[in-house]
Amino acid sequence: MAEYKLLLPAMGESVDEATVTQWLKNEGDIIAADDAVVEIATDKVDSEVPSEISGKLLQKLVEENQVIRVGEPLAIIETDEDISEELGQDKASTEVVEGVEVKEDFLESKAKEILAPAPSVEQSQAGDIYFSPLVKSIAKEEGISDAELYKISGTGKNGRVTKKDILNHLKSRQSQPRQSPTAPPATTTIASNIEKGEVRDMSRMEQLIAEHMHKSIQTSAHVQSFIEVDVTDLWGWREGIKQSFFQREGEKITFTPIFMMLTAQVLRDFPLLNSSLSGNKIIQKREINLGMATALADGNLIVPVIKSADQLSLVGFTKRVNDLAKRARTGTLSPDDVTDGTYTVTNVGMFDSLMGTPIINQPQVGVLALGAIRKVPAVVETDKGDFIGIRRKMILSHSYDHRIVNGAMGGLFIKELKNKIENWDVSQQL
Repeated sequence: MAEYKLLLPAMGESVDEATVTQWLKNEGDIIAADDAVVEIATDKVDSEVPSEISGKLLQKLVEENQVIRVGEPLAIIETDEDISEELGQDKASTEVVEGVEVKEDFLESKAKEILAPAPSVEQSQAGDIYFSPLVKSIAKEEGISDAELYKISGTGKNGRVTKKDILNHLKSRQSQPRQSPTAPPATTTIASNIEKGEVRDMSRMEQLIAEHMHKSIQTSAHVQSFIEVDVTDLWGWREGIKQSFFQREGEKITFTPIFMMLTAQVLRDFPLLNSSLSGNKIIQKREINLGMATALADGNLIVPVIKSADQLSLVGFTKRVNDLAKRARTGTLSPDDVTDGTYTVTNVGMFDSLMGTPIINQPQVGVLALGAIRKVPAVVETDKGDFIGIRRKMILSHSYDHRIVNGAMGGLFIKELKNKIENWDVSQQL
C-alpha cells in the first residue's frame, strides 16, 4: 500500500491560497479516481478538489475554514496504485517572450514564490499562546498589557483567547472600581464599537481582494491616460438594432461587448499591453484574453475572462459577456472562467462615474475603465462652419504599468480605440 498526498492545485494567476469550506468525504471513505473530496473557496470562485487516484481517505490534514496555500497537502489517501513523482503536480507550462522560450530558472523562481509557506501567526513569549490581530488590536486600544492578556482564560481552540473572551474580560474589568483617581477618562473603543455593530471582520474575499490590490500598487508603477470619445453614431446604431437583435438571438446587446470587442482588436496592434513583466523578462502572450470586471450583489468584484477575445464576432462577444456576467452573479463560474486573463476592462459608467483610475490586475500591465455615456453640448465641425450641438460622449481611462509601457504607447492605445469607436460602421447588419 502507498500513501498519496492530495495537494491544493494551482488555480490561476494571482491565486495562491484558498479556504477549505467543506469536506465531501470522511476518513475511512473509499474514493474513486476523479471523485470530489473537498470544497474550497478563493476570492474568485468556489470549486471542488478531486482525487487523481482511487483508494481510501486515510487522514484529513486541514480543517474546515482553514486557509491553505497552493501546493500544500489537503489529505492523505491510501492506495494500491503506483504513484509516480509527477502525480498530483501541475505540468510545467512555458510562455513565449517574443518567440523565445522562458528560461527554466524563471519558472523555478515562480514556483518557489507560489509554494512558499504562508507566514505563521505571531507567537507570543508565552510559548504556545497565540493572539489574533483583532485581539491584539482590542488589547492595545484598551490599554491591556501583555502580562494581563496572558492571564485571560481562552475558550478557543488550544486555549486561544477569542474576541468574546477579551470582551468579557473588559466587562468584568470595567465593573471593578478604578484604583487610580488620575486615570484618563474612558474613550470610545473598538470593543464598544463592536457591540454597536460598527466594526466587523473582513470577509475572506474582502481580505484577498485587499491584499491583491495592495500588492498591485506596490508592484506596478501606475500611470493614467484619459481621452473623450464621441459615441453619438454608435449610440444611434445600437438603438436601431437592439430590438431585432433580441428577437433573433434572445440576448440583450449593450455597449460593453462592443467596447470590449474593439479593445481586443486594438490590442493586436499593441502587443506590449498584452503582456506581463517578471523581473527583467517581458512575457508577451499569444492569446488576447480579456478580463471583464463584474460587480457582485455583496459589493465585491470578480473578473471572469473572455478567452481569444480578438477572434469573436460581436454576436459571439455579446453572448459570452452576458453568460459570464449572469454566472458571476449567481456564483456558478468555474475556475477556468477566471484564469489566464491578459488585459482587463471595467465599466465604471454603470455607476454614473465619468472616469476612473483602476488598479492593474496583476500580473497584467494595463486596465481600461469605461466611463458613463452623457449627452453634452459640443462643437460640431461641418463644411459650413462650426456649431454647438448635443452629442453623446464618454471618457476612457487607461491605467498602465509605466515600468514597461511609456506614456506615448499608453496614450496612443486609447486614441486608436477612440478612432474605432467614432468610425463605427453604422451601415453594418448583425
